[in-house]
Amino acid sequence: MNKKIFTATNWNAVEDMVDKLTYEKLTSQFWLSTRMPVSKDKQDWRKLSELEKRLVEKVFGGLTLLDTLQSRNGIEALRKNVRTDLEIDVLNNIQFMETEHARSYSNIFSTLNTNQEIRDIFEWIEFHETLQTKANIIDDIYENGTDLQIKVASVFLESFLFYSGFYTPLYYLGKSKLMNVAEVIKLIIRDESVHGTYIGYKFSLGFKELPQQEQEELKMWIYQLLYQLYENECRYTEYLYDEIGWTEDVKIFLKYNANKALMNLRLDPLFEDSAEDVNPIVLNGLSTSTTNHDFFSAVGNGYLMSVVETMNDDDYNY
Repeated sequence: MNKKIFTATNWNAVEDMVDKLTYEKLTSQFWLSTRMPVSKDKQDWRKLSELEKRLVEKVFGGLTLLDTLQSRNGIEALRKNVRTDLEIDVLNNIQFMETEHARSYSNIFSTLNTNQEIRDIFEWIEFHETLQTKANIIDDIYENGTDLQIKVASVFLESFLFYSGFYTPLYYLGKSKLMNVAEVIKLIIRDESVHGTYIGYKFSLGFKELPQQEQEELKMWIYQLLYQLYENECRYTEYLYDEIGWTEDVKIFLKYNANKALMNLRLDPLFEDSAEDVNPIVLNGLSTSTTNHDFFSAVGNGYLMSVVETMNDDDYNY
């Protein structure tokens, strides 16, 4: 039998300081869904109309599917083409938190919904066409794409496709409703912000190494992919929000976050929409600081939560 030589992770020999600092940032943000006081929102939940309840259920169902896809297929695809040893450890952390994100939605369901309602949500996930379409587009790239295409798909999932679902809890938070549920979402958004920025950074390193012609070809593919996802996301948004009347506002929010995804890839924005175009109620919900304290042995999520923000290039200047 040929013996292998196994190596140990050496955190004192860091190849890329971004790996170490990202890992430290993610561990400093660690949280668990079971520590979030979602049950305090039961009164708000009872006051929602049946239309609003079904909307919340569907957007969280869709988010559960995407988090499951990322934790099981996305991270495995990214692991195949790491540039450094510590990148694997960062991806391990991201994989765990994506699993925790998916679990957090089930925790919300078990708190607010009946068993039959939960079964209906997960049945809807399996058979809704536009939701399954975006999962299939991303997963096909995870299975068959190049290293850089896989990173693009991951960033688009983390930084863009989640946001049609995030709109609803952020809107309610801006209206001072379902505030504990929304703070779970803000914790998730904070994680996804780091995930998208980190993978985008790794993409940029590989992109810079390509010849000019290959860069142009890849950029063309990226913008075509984004527009394909955006068109499908518009249909998904229309299905979710037409009846409640929020569709056009959500589409603006989508374009705003599509541009942020491109920024994570260090590419130019596709849409003209900016923060000034987004519904101010949602932006207010996105930027509101935490309010819950002393719900778990005198530990509140205020010590964990800061204002949700995207890491920028300056965060990577060492």
